[in-house]
Amino acid sequence: MFHYFTPQRYYNTLGVHPPALTLADGDTVLTTCVDAWGQDASGERVTQGPNPMTGPFFVAGAHPGDTLAVSLDRIAPNRDWGWVRTPLAYNTVDPDFARTLPERDRAVVRWQVDVAAGVAMLDSPQPRLGALTLPLSPMIGCFGVAPAGGEAISTATSGPHGGNMDYNGFVSGVTVYFPVFVEGALFHIGDGHALQGDGEISGTGVEISMEVQFTVRVIRHKTIGWPRGENADFIFTVGNARPLDQALQHATTEMARWLRDDYGLDAHEVGILMGQAARYDLGNFFDPAYTMVCKIPRRYLPK
Repeated sequence: MFHYFTPQRYYNTLGVHPPALTLADGDTVLTTCVDAWGQDASGERVTQGPNPMTGPFFVAGAHPGDTLAVSLDRIAPNRDWGWVRTPLAYNTVDPDFARTLPERDRAVVRWQVDVAAGVAMLDSPQPRLGALTLPLSPMIGCFGVAPAGGEAISTATSGPHGGNMDYNGFVSGVTVYFPVFVEGALFHIGDGHALQGDGEISGTGVEISMEVQFTVRVIRHKTIGWPRGENADFIFTVGNARPLDQALQHATTEMARWLRDDYGLDAHEVGILMGQAARYDLGNFFDPAYTMVCKIPRRYLPK
């Protein structure tokens, strides 16, 4: 079934909140997400930040121990401007250099977003950058399911449930897999970026409101430990933790399990393939938990 859903309220945590809509396995939803400050398509601030979530969506038939597959069918900005904080985040540079950076909350600029042309342009030309123009790559920064144990976890961070991963590979055409911890999974989505560099090292992408279409599917009796994903070229796993080496360990372990359990590789074969073909992307390097992504090209997977 296809659902048009208009949000009436938003949440700043991922948790066991009252469901906004009940979905069946295989349903598709077309909805909207406000930006990280809570501004909608008209620019009006309709809720508070950080990263207000649309949902949650209760998926009938999803039980703890299952996996929820979410296909990101379409992600499109629904207004013609976004905003960014300009300074690098303090934790991404050496401590002595951090003291030279501007105050973060006072250094915000706009970008003009032209969906038809597929570009974003700096609204305030800079002396040496000019009206910097970059290609759009709309993505979702924060999404996931309700965590285990009745927790409500801030949309400023991430964990096994997903959350604020800010990985610029979460674009249209990707399917993401989340472990299910509670009845109905309770899927949340928000924090759209028109584009973003690796690591979200200034603490923002080009923050913007979005129109989002997604499809849910329940994989019964399939238990995973961390978010997974796939696109036309790669399968990938996501680890969220601090320090960064722990995030990498989670992502690497989840990929090794995937190759073992679903592709039938033994420990030697996993090591051979991952040791020479694995690639790593940096997701969020700003928030309390960092995000690392481990990828394997599809062309090397067993048939």
